[in-house]
Amino acid sequence: MQPLIARERLSALLTAAAGRRIAVIGDAMLDVYLQGDVERISPEAPVPVVRVRARRMALGGAANVAQNVAALGAHCELACVVGADESARLLRKMLVAIGAPDAAIVETSRPTTTKTRVLARSQQVVRVDEEEDGELEADDVKRVLAVVRTAVERADAVVLEDYNKGVLVSAVIEEALAIAAKRGIPVIVDPKYRNFFSYRGATIFKPNRRELESALGATMDVEHPETLPALVQRLGVANLLLTLGERGMVLVGAKGETVRVPTTAREVYDVVGAGDTVTAYLAAMLAAGATVAEAAVIANFAAGVEVGKLGAATVSGEEVLSAYDEVVARG
Repeated sequence: MQPLIARERLSALLTAAAGRRIAVIGDAMLDVYLQGDVERISPEAPVPVVRVRARRMALGGAANVAQNVAALGAHCELACVVGADESARLLRKMLVAIGAPDAAIVETSRPTTTKTRVLARSQQVVRVDEEEDGELEADDVKRVLAVVRTAVERADAVVLEDYNKGVLVSAVIEEALAIAAKRGIPVIVDPKYRNFFSYRGATIFKPNRRELESALGATMDVEHPETLPALVQRLGVANLLLTLGERGMVLVGAKGETVRVPTTAREVYDVVGAGDTVTAYLAAMLAAGATVAEAAVIANFAAGVEVGKLGAATVSGEEVLSAYDEVVARG
């Protein structure tokens, strides 16, 4: 397969991205992985007893988008909410460690969204979610709006990362889109069902197939994407980027132009976090001056690298270049 972008152009955009500022607004999470072994069943209930051998923390949700932006060398400002708890302390510490300041993080009375996965020999046994996913209280919304205004005013691109945990309420979405439109900077949306039709004016609207079908209440025929331009018009966005897992992506413009981007992954080890990587790369590439089609192609290369790693992982520009060279060599 011949990539849809020249290597020189790819390298130039990756270099340019390192000097850009990206505002990421949305639901940040702390992912906790407890890894161990199962040797017996509990005498208290018919459940396995996992003896924990290792504990690992990772940034999730909007925080994972932020660390992928930082991995490119770009400056990221993350606007999100946390609680007054240990998970928030760890999340802040991890963000500072990757060079992402925590000044735009708003502390609230709700707990920090924390997802704890218990794994035995790489097999997930159970996941425990600690969260409150209702919409933010009015006073908290005001505080979030204040940091959103500051972040978007000095950004080169904006990401709205929605996991339906309550940060992206209508007022926050509308304010971010309005400021970005006034400044003429791109907005990338990673939507969920709750606010699916609330992002009019976005540059790239990036659902996966399951999210799109859930919002529409109907199955999509991706083999015949000629119906998608009407959806782009209905959403009121400039471009729809439909991610299809192992089948790559379909980019659809408002005028009906369609670009298919086949997957570049050789091995799929773990798809967790791949969507966050795509979102981060879309924002950074558009901020660097890429066309929407170029940004989609580069983000697809990044996703191909990410799914070859365990858990939510970052992808560097050097890894994207290596993946590009490998695809070219394969022909």
